Amino acid sequence: MTHYFISIKKFVDEPYSKILGYPKSTSSQIKARISELEKLKIKSIALTGPTTLGKIAILGKGYVGVVVLAKKGTKEVALKIRRTDSQRKEMKSEAVLLKLVNSVNVGPKIIDVSKNFLVMEYLEGIKISEWVNSLKGPGSTKKLKSTIRKILEDCYRLDQIGFDHGELSNISKHVIVGKTKSTLIDFESSSINRRPSNVTSITQALFIGSGIAKKSQRMYRNPSKDQIISILRQYKEEKSRESFEKLLKILRV
Repeated sequence: MTHYFISIKKFVDEPYSKILGYPKSTSSQIKARISELEKLKIKSIALTGPTTLGKIAILGKGYVGVVVLAKKGTKEVALKIRRTDSQRKEMKSEAVLLKLVNSVNVGPKIIDVSKNFLVMEYLEGIKISEWVNSLKGPGSTKKLKSTIRKILEDCYRLDQIGFDHGELSNISKHVIVGKTKSTLIDFESSSINRRPSNVTSITQALFIGSGIAKKSQRMYRNPSKDQIISILRQYKEEKSRESFEKLLKILRV
């Protein structure tokens, strides 16, 4: 898809300045942030995506920041902009967490970071709930199973390094599916200081009581809730590859 990019110099004025200094900022803050972007070699931003700030389209919005499509040189990137009301004083701690998940090939690749910005690989895709609802025709069940398996494998790798995503029970906002890759996104609530429950959270979100669970149940016969909870208990205790493989077998992925 071709996107229309606007020079960051134009973001000094409303309505664009609202994005750089959401939810409220001064003109000097905006100018400082534009200088910061120039140092990161971010030249322009495209106002596109499934979320809106006022009437402006963006890729996403969270407690820490808003995410937009930007250009670093000629490369399209995802740019996370720290909110002015965020409890986080900088973006570097999130960058450390993203580097850690990248070390086990999970998440969008980190490209650069500064005090107020995190520059990441841009992965074009849609929310998993939308993707599941769009599935139809021959090969749909195979696609669903392979995507679920890929997401579970990512979560298993995070469990193995003691990393907890923290928001995978709300799966729709945190998993995107693209043409070439499905991935976990948004690690702003992540931690290495609490017990990881990535596989457990994502399995419950995918198979127990969600719209995604109902759709997949129509596509192929899922195990019962009791079976899933029983095998998850075992996995939770052991977190071994063997107990993970048993889970995959029960889930038929």
